[in-house]
Amino acid sequence: MTKYWLMKSELDVYPWEKLVEDEQTHWDGVRNYQARNIMRDQMKKGDLVLFYHSNCKPPHIAGIARIVRESYPDFTSWDVESKYFDPKSTPENPRWFMVDIKPVRKIQNIDLPELRKNPALEGMPLLMKGSRLSVQPVPEKYFNEICKISGINDKENL
Repeated sequence: MTKYWLMKSELDVYPWEKLVEDEQTHWDGVRNYQARNIMRDQMKKGDLVLFYHSNCKPPHIAGIARIVRESYPDFTSWDVESKYFDPKSTPENPRWFMVDIKPVRKIQNIDLPELRKNPALEGMPLLMKGSRLSVQPVPEKYFNEICKISGINDKENL
C-alpha cells in the first residue's frame, strides 16, 4: 500500500529542478532522529513524496517524487570532508540513513499561505504549529487534496 510523505529541501541547496536534471538522487544529510526513523523504518519503494522547498519566500510544494530505493546507510556521515560528517557514525555501526528518490511530476507551486487557507488541509502535519521536521508523513486525504488543487485527477498514474 502506497504511503505519502513530504520532504523538505532548501531552494538554494537542492531544488526540484536539480532533481529533474539528476533524474534520481539519494536523500542525504538528515540529522534528526525522528526524520531518520521515518526514512529508515517506514518509507518503502513506490511511496510518493511531496517535494517541498523550505527556507524561501514563500515556501512551497514544487513536485511529486517517488521512493526508488529503500533505506540504506548515509555514507556522507563517514566523510570527514562532508558537512554531514558525524564521527559517531561508522560503516560498521551507521547512525544515519537515506533513501533514493526520483521525480515523477512537477506541479504548479503550491505555497504555504495557499495551503494554510485550504480548510481541507486543516490538520496536515506540515501546517501544525511547531512542525519543522524535514521528513514527515502526509495522510492520504491531504495528499489527495494536494493532487486535486494541482489539477492531478489521475493519481493512479503517478
